Amino acid sequence: MKTSKELYDRRRKRTSGKVKRNNAGRPRLAVFRSGKHIYAQVIDDAKGATVAAASSIDKDVRGKLKTGASVEAASAVGKAVAERAKKAGVDTVVFDRGGYLYHGRVKALAEAAREGGLSF
Repeated sequence: MKTSKELYDRRRKRTSGKVKRNNAGRPRLAVFRSGKHIYAQVIDDAKGATVAAASSIDKDVRGKLKTGASVEAASAVGKAVAERAKKAGVDTVVFDRGGYLYHGRVKALAEAAREGGLSF
């Protein structure tokens, strides 16, 4: 029987692979969720560079939060990454949820990024 880490890796490779193949030149908004924090990056795969990033560890985001592992933290990170991406000149992205379900913190981050001005 496969471990939960192996199953997660399979889901991550499957979803991230599809996103990378079908992104049509758009950068991708990649999400990583740990037990204590949430991280988001806008990555340009053509250049192999990170355009914008935000996390619940950042000082401007962390000051407003009780914990980095909540839906409120994910919303704050989503707004921050959208703002930083807009400053870098990115308006449209492809959402890469990795191996996570589109639910809870991942969904909150995506919706906040949409409210912040990113379209996907």
